[in-house]
Amino acid sequence: MINVFLNLALAILALAVLGCAYRLIVGPSRSDRIAALDTIGIVLLAMVAVLCMRLDTQALTEIILVIGILTFIGTTVLARYIERGSVIEDGDDR
Repeated sequence: MINVFLNLALAILALAVLGCAYRLIVGPSRSDRIAALDTIGIVLLAMVAVLCMRLDTQALTEIILVIGILTFIGTTVLARYIERGSVIEDGDDR
């Protein structure tokens, strides 16, 4: 019975990824695209967590951590790029 609910959760999360992918492609602004990309990362993290429960294993928990870290770093870098126009500042280190 629990497997039915976990499969349903995976299907709903897959639909969420498709909706975010649409927003990522269509836009209309860069901020919308970055928010969609961040949401895709978090939904993928949730999908791996549900898959861990579905398979009754803890072997994928490291993947959850890696996805979370990469999503955070990617969102931070893209937000900084939008704000300043570059990721690394060009300045003197004196």
